[in-house]
Amino acid sequence: MSVNVNRSVLDQFYRYKMPRLIAKVEGKGNGIKTVIVNMVDVAKALNRPPTYPTKFFGCELGAQTQFDSKNDRFIVNGSHEANKLQDMLDGFIRKFVLCPECDNPETDLHINAKKQTIGNSCKACGYRGMLDTRHKLCTFILKNPPEVEPGSASAKKDKEKKNRKKDKENGSGSEGAGTPGDIDAPRPVDGDDDDEDWAEETTAEAQRRRMEEISDHAKVLTLSEDLEKPLEERVNLFYNFVKHKKETGTIDAADKEILAEAERLDVTAMGPLILSELLFDENIRDQIKKYKRHFLRFCHNNKKAQKYLLGGFECVVKLHQVQLLARVPIILKDLYDADMLEEDVIFAWAEKVSKKYVSKELAKEIHAKAAPFVKWLKEAEEESEGSEEEAEEDDENVEVVYSSSARELTVETVKPDKPAEDDIDIDAI
Repeated sequence: MSVNVNRSVLDQFYRYKMPRLIAKVEGKGNGIKTVIVNMVDVAKALNRPPTYPTKFFGCELGAQTQFDSKNDRFIVNGSHEANKLQDMLDGFIRKFVLCPECDNPETDLHINAKKQTIGNSCKACGYRGMLDTRHKLCTFILKNPPEVEPGSASAKKDKEKKNRKKDKENGSGSEGAGTPGDIDAPRPVDGDDDDEDWAEETTAEAQRRRMEEISDHAKVLTLSEDLEKPLEERVNLFYNFVKHKKETGTIDAADKEILAEAERLDVTAMGPLILSELLFDENIRDQIKKYKRHFLRFCHNNKKAQKYLLGGFECVVKLHQVQLLARVPIILKDLYDADMLEEDVIFAWAEKVSKKYVSKELAKEIHAKAAPFVKWLKEAEEESEGSEEEAEEDDENVEVVYSSSARELTVETVKPDKPAEDDIDIDAI
C-alpha cells in the first residue's frame, strides 16, 4: 500500500508517493531485532540512500543499526512496530527530504567535506540552502555522502577540478615557457569556493537520464500497489516470478530473491505450495536435495509454511500417482530428514484427512501409505523420551566420593537401598 511522501497532505491524487514501511521482528531475548523489509523501495521513492532513514531510526530510538546492502537487509536492534517507524519516518522526511520553501520532496543533498556543511537544493522551486547539522544523523551523512551519478553535472564538475589540479601539479598551463608574442587566455580562477553548478542540463543524455529516474519512481509505485491486490492475484504474481526464474535457468541461485519476492507480496507461508508445484515431479527425492535451501528459507521455524508444503506434496502425488503413491513414506522421511517438516506438523497432518488439495479418496490412500512412517516417528520419539528418563535416573544414582589419599575425585554408582522386610514373629504362625 502506497502513502503520500508528505503525509500532512491529505490529497489522494498527490503525485509523490512511497510504499508503506514493512517491519519484521526477528530473534528473541537480547538478540531481537527489527528488519525493515522494503527499505530500499522506500529510500528510492525519497531519493535518499537506504542507510540514511535506517540510521535516523537508530538515532531517534537510541538503538544500534546494521546495514547489509548486498542482501538489502537494513536492521534496527530491538522490537519496533511498523506504525511507530512510519511516524518516525515522517520526521526524517521533514528534516532531510522536503524543501523548506515549497514542501516538495524533489531535493538533493550536497556535501562539503572541507567545510563540514550539507547543502540542500530543490529542483521544483530552485531553493538553495543549508541544513541544520545539529542532528546526529548529519555526522553520519558527512562521513557517508550520497553517491554521485556518473553522468550528473556534479560528477563532471568534480572531474574537471581534479584534472585542473593535476595539470597544476604537473606544471602545465600558462606558467610554461612560451614565445613573447603568444597571448594566453586568462586561466579560470580555481578558488576554495565549492559551490555546485545548480543549472539543469538540457542535453539529450541528461533528458534520457531524467526519464529513467521517472521510470524508476513509477516502478516503485507499481511494486507498492501490488500489496493492495487480492491474495489470488498476488499468488499468481509470485507463481509467474518463480516460473520465470526456472525457465531462464537462474533458479538454482535465486533462493534469496524468491523469498524476498514472497515477503514483498505477503505470501511467504504459501511459498512452499507454489515451489512444490514448479520444482517437484516424479523425481521428487532428488529434487528435495537439490532445492533444499529454497524450501528451508520458507519452512524453517514456520509451521504454517510446512502445512502448505504437505499440501503441495499431496498435489505432486496426485499428478504422478503411479510413480509416487507407493513411495509416500520414503518421500516423507526425506522431507523430515531435510528439516523441511517437524514432527508435530506431521502428526497433526496424519490425524485428519483433508480434501483441500486432492480428492477424499486419494487423501485417504496417501495417509494409509504414510501410516508406517508416522508410526515409526512416534515410536522413535517415545524411545528418545524413555532414554532421557533413564539417563536422569542414572544421574540420580551417581555419587561423588572424596578421598584424602586420592589425587582425583572418583565416581561410584550407588545401588538404591532396598526397604527392610518386617520381622516375622514365629510364635504368631
